Amino acid sequence: MKSKFLDAVGISAAVLCLIHCIVFPLLLIIPLGISHNPYIDLTFLLIGTFVVYRQTRHMTNHWLSILFWGSIGLIAVSILTDFIFEIHLPLIYAGAAGLITAHFINLKKHKH
Repeated sequence: MKSKFLDAVGISAAVLCLIHCIVFPLLLIIPLGISHNPYIDLTFLLIGTFVVYRQTRHMTNHWLSILFWGSIGLIAVSILTDFIFEIHLPLIYAGAAGLITAHFINLKKHKH
């Protein structure tokens, strides 16, 4: 049961992150006086890292574990690049999509 809850939290956070990453640049085009805050991205990364750590602690499927941690790594590289160079890399989209995919695979694996 705990695994299903963590998958639901992970899917929700990754989907919200993906929506944030897609919609926010469009909002910057409209002159609303808002600017990008990389700490929001960092918050999503911390939530995702916590959930992935809890999910992969005792995981026996190494490919799924690699997908989880690889996706977190892509997001982390993108956010770190944003903090250091103020460059937005599209790696964050691939990382969020990878996390969503990994959580769905893990959720399906635990249904039987």
